[in-house]
Amino acid sequence: MSDRRHPHEVVDLLSALIRFDTTNAGPGDARGERECADWLVDRLTAVGWDPVVTARPEAPDRSNVVVRVPGADPELPALLVHGHLDVVPAEPDQWTRDPFGGEVADGYVWGRGAVDMKDACAAMLGTLLEWGRTGQRPRRDLVFAFVADEETDGHHGAQWLAETASAADGPGGLLSGVAAAIGESGGTVEQWTAADGREVRLARVAAGERGTLHIRLSARGTSGHGSRPQDDNPVLALAEALLRLGRHRWPVRLSPVVRAQLAGTADALGIAVDLDSEQGVERALAELGPAADAAAFTVRASTTPTVVQAGSKVNVIPGLATAEVDVRCPPGTLDEVVAALPGIIGPQVGFEHLVFNPPVSAPLDGPWFSAMAEALRADDPEVVVVPSCLGGGTDAKAFSALGIACYGFTPLGRDPQGRVPTGMHGVDERVPVAALVDGQRILDRFLRTV
Repeated sequence: MSDRRHPHEVVDLLSALIRFDTTNAGPGDARGERECADWLVDRLTAVGWDPVVTARPEAPDRSNVVVRVPGADPELPALLVHGHLDVVPAEPDQWTRDPFGGEVADGYVWGRGAVDMKDACAAMLGTLLEWGRTGQRPRRDLVFAFVADEETDGHHGAQWLAETASAADGPGGLLSGVAAAIGESGGTVEQWTAADGREVRLARVAAGERGTLHIRLSARGTSGHGSRPQDDNPVLALAEALLRLGRHRWPVRLSPVVRAQLAGTADALGIAVDLDSEQGVERALAELGPAADAAAFTVRASTTPTVVQAGSKVNVIPGLATAEVDVRCPPGTLDEVVAALPGIIGPQVGFEHLVFNPPVSAPLDGPWFSAMAEALRADDPEVVVVPSCLGGGTDAKAFSALGIACYGFTPLGRDPQGRVPTGMHGVDERVPVAALVDGQRILDRFLRTV
């Protein structure tokens, strides 16, 4: 590790976090989380914090680090601040720089996790270190959670904390009194050009996520010789069901958060939209283009076949064919989607839920969302803040099940040279240094004053 120090501590912290290879390639194939957690604990204890390390007994290396910071007013509801330490795999031969080098170059911090989401973890850690050294304390109790396993399903991370939340003498007791949470995917300041040529700075705060309902389909038939076709060939039944699912056009269902996202974005960019009809929504998405962000995927449900397994020899009709389908449903559509699935799949194919995580939604008109917007505007009075809904999922699903209002708020500022965060789950992942530094300042202000 280089001895050179950046003038902003958060940059060095992110570089150090990236150098821990915490690749999570799937169940049973993860590494580095314990070493990274131990490093966090050393730094936190050095400035006076008392972090708790917790993991499932059968997987002690899948470590989570939790710090509860007492606030000035213990009567106020507590806030959870969570970030995950694991990252998706990287293919080094495709990268310009070492994906686990944490290099600072060309105005960026480079490496796997720079955007998802070790940048936010570095900002969380930097805030805790500064508060520990100066004695600064927030208004309300804050719970900082650095968790494992988000990139698979959170079983060893957020799900573990949620499962133990009711045990006063266990690690989850640290979540007592928590009313709201902030996690990944929200608060990045972006620049867009309005219809009249104005430059508009826009930031989204996530207040919803589509539900995740992964299903496994199973078709059964009579196995036999490939030269003697049979009517109950399970491969055909499965293929027909997958075609119906993959090509099903789910209707537009605008949840309050997506409606507010589209309306707020259109208003900021000076574009008139009609959100009261399916055709109007489609036109709005087309006119907003990339500024609509994930809204194109969150206005309706989706059923996407992803895994198919059948047979082992070309001349043998198998007795079983299976497939897995990624089902996503916007807030407010869970019952509709669940009720419709059997009819689309058909009677010849059975199915079971592998994952059943309902959609997440949080209030848009309460003090939590307002405080996040105020923190962004305190840094940039011209920024327009709108809510958003994520097309995928985060650890918010685990904490939302506890009745916690979950938001995506990991702020990043605007780079004056126009650099933007890029490469999440892809090649050459990197975050602008200026955006990271500004984001840590915004987060610190929010956490002190909320």
